[in-house]
Amino acid sequence: MRRINGVRVLSRIVSGEANTATVTADRRLLHPSAVHRTSIGSDIRCFSQGKNPFGLYCPSFVRNVAGNGRCFSVASSSSVHDVVNDLPRLSFAPKDVVLYQYEACPFCNKVKAFLDYYNVPYKVVEVNPIFKKEIKWSEYKKVPILMVDGVQMVDSTDIIDKLYKRIHPENSTSDSEEERKWLGWVDNHLVHVLSPNIYRNYKEALESFNYITTHGNFSFTQRIIAKYGGATAMYFVSKKLKEKHNIVDERKALYGAAETWVEALKDRQFLGGPNPNLADLAVFGVLRPIRHLQSGIDMVENTRVGEWYSRMEDAVGESARIVS
Repeated sequence: MRRINGVRVLSRIVSGEANTATVTADRRLLHPSAVHRTSIGSDIRCFSQGKNPFGLYCPSFVRNVAGNGRCFSVASSSSVHDVVNDLPRLSFAPKDVVLYQYEACPFCNKVKAFLDYYNVPYKVVEVNPIFKKEIKWSEYKKVPILMVDGVQMVDSTDIIDKLYKRIHPENSTSDSEEERKWLGWVDNHLVHVLSPNIYRNYKEALESFNYITTHGNFSFTQRIIAKYGGATAMYFVSKKLKEKHNIVDERKALYGAAETWVEALKDRQFLGGPNPNLADLAVFGVLRPIRHLQSGIDMVENTRVGEWYSRMEDAVGESARIVS
């Protein structure tokens, strides 16, 4: 199996720094079979055998400004031994994680951003939005659906909350009232300004549906119907959503949301401070599908959100998605 990077140019289908002298524990987890390059000039393997000194998963560390170390970022190899002895043993080590999703769904991308950040390997099953045969077995007919060792989890916010508690059993709730506030803002406001922007005109609607030609379980005919029929339908749906959420100017609403988020950072690297918290991951996940669409390009060019977004790309790192 191999890892694939990032999220491709896609659309939304509506369905429902540690310096070289400091070693800082990151919240992410590293799958035992992964190999990452360190900043001390050699490859240190996160033990690929059944167990290792860290438990089934070894914590990764903040990427060194001088390199791309994902497992260690240290000034000398002797520092590694000291840090390893102080590491907590981590209990969350799922054997099989499967995400049923639409590639461009913002709620699915929230979950993926969380899994990527914590380096929890997961497989993806792309659900055909027309027939939904891939989730026929489930009484829950929306995405995302996350199967963790055979246990079904649904609703992006609930999925992330449950996974966070399993990774951080010492923390029963979100870190702060501020974090909870912005998590709510993502679901109740940010997601609602996306569709009117993604499907602002027919050209942009078609752009957002191009992903269907390379994702999902479609025959050639289904791809054509989904691309052109879907773009047409969503163009008109977006107009209704625009009215429903009192959006007068699509781009102005998107830019306003981006600037609101930047203001919330209050000159911090992330809302979580030196490291992203759940709200950072949620905003990043929701915005990631549109980043290279025209709406996302315009957003970065016309707001201050680009620098934070780049830091998040660095912090989240490579996708933890695995394919056979």
